[in-house]
Amino acid sequence: MALWWRGHQGHPVEGGRLIHHSDAGTQYTSTALTDDLALQEIWPSIGSVGDAYDNALIESVNGLYKTECIGTTVFHSGPYRTLSDVEYATSAWVAWYNNDRLHSSIGTVPPAEFESAYYAALNRELHPV
Repeated sequence: MALWWRGHQGHPVEGGRLIHHSDAGTQYTSTALTDDLALQEIWPSIGSVGDAYDNALIESVNGLYKTECIGTTVFHSGPYRTLSDVEYATSAWVAWYNNDRLHSSIGTVPPAEFESAYYAALNRELHPV
């Protein structure tokens, strides 16, 4: 569907550049799907069964997205009726996630603030005062 959608929106799909993101459920690891993706020159986002980091990051962020954005009315009031509704809410959630949401794994600060402090510290180390 993603291949069809991109191809019909005036965006050319370049072989090997489209990635099929999924979890490791049996429907996504089947030989039929794997063969079809290969024929369409679409890369799977997961590795072989048993990989230590098999899609852990995307599954974690996807869970947060479903809980914090889709499962609430914080970023969109009422039910999602159109693709634009989901896109608008997703855009607002991504901005909030990066600029305002406090992340305990990085010192209870937003990612943008953490990244800014990180690069400021690097710059001080490279250019002593």
